[in-house]
Parts: sequence; structure tokens; C-alpha cells
Amino acid sequence: MADTGGNDDCDHDARLLHQVARGDLRALERLFARYQRPVYQLALGVTRDAQTAEEVLQDTFYRLYTHAARLDGTQPLLPWLYRVAVNLSYNQARRRHWIEPLHALAERLRVPARRMPEHIAEQHELQALVRATLDALSPNYRAVLVLHYMHEYSIQEIAEILDCPEGTIKSRLHHARKLLKEQLERRYGGAAILPDQI
Repeated sequence: MADTGGNDDCDHDARLLHQVARGDLRALERLFARYQRPVYQLALGVTRDAQTAEEVLQDTFYRLYTHAARLDGTQPLLPWLYRVAVNLSYNQARRRHWIEPLHALAERLRVPARRMPEHIAEQHELQALVRATLDALSPNYRAVLVLHYMHEYSIQEIAEILDCPEGTIKSRLHHARKLLKEQLERRYGGAAILPDQI
């Protein structure tokens, strides 16, 4: 289960949100400093482009500034920020249709140890295959993968963040893993390439 902040964090965020709602930009800066990294990482994982992820980050905190009065502060703020960032990332991806490699997921894969030169060549080939397979996935599948594998959110938490049924999240994870596994088994001939959690 991902850490979305304890009661002290929620109380602190609630106070800052109240200040932001009154137009206090310093309070907004404090929230930005606290949450910019995870929001940026999520946006980068979905959009696969650093410049666009930066735009999503800025837009997310602009939305926080404009909607602060509507947030009650009793719930952790990070899932709300994630939901906004994912929606903005979807919009950007629909507009652009480009994809950059998601290296973090590729690094979760492993191949059996072999002689060093062959092993290195196979690692590069495996990463290229994983990137190509991920390129075929739509942003909503990538969002689920990023939230689950990079940010370690549970199915239930992802469903709350993305505001959709848990069954949909399970289906997206299943589809993405199945596609990745099929591509890898086609090339390498065996499920042992994939870690158990993929």
C-alpha cells in the first residue's frame, strides 16, 4: 500500500490548502515543494516526455490553486494531485501521439545470466523489446502500470485515483502484463524471463 500521508500530513496539508484558498502563494509553493517529485514522475511515466511532464506538473498545481477552496483537506492530497496529473497527461497524449521509453519498468525485467558480451547484448535487445511493447499501450494502460509498479499503489488505491472501478484497473493491468509477457515469450521462449510480480 502506498504511503499517501498520515494524519499529521493531512492536517498540515489542510492548513496549507486553506491558506492557498485565500490566495497565499507561499503556501502553494510549500505544497509544490512537497509533492512536485511524485507528480512529475507520474506525468513522465504516462506522457513519456520530460517537457510535457513538466507542463503537466505546472498545470496540476495551477488546478490545485484554482480548486483549493473546494478541497476539504480531510483526505490525503497526493491521490487528488495524481488524478489531476493523470487526466492532464491523457489529454496531452491524445493531442500528441508520441511515446518515449519507460525505462523503469524495463529495468524490472531480468534475463538469465550468460557469458558477459552475450548477456549485455540480450539486455539491450530485451529493453528495446519492452520499450516497443510499452509503446503499443495507450496512456491509460501506462498510467496503471506507473501507479502500480513505480508508485506501488494497490488496485483499490489506483481505482480511487483514476475514479474508475477496480475491475477496470485489474483488466488494464492484466492486459498490459499479458501483452508484455507474450512479446517476451515469443522472443525468448519461456516465462522465466519475467519476474513473478509482472
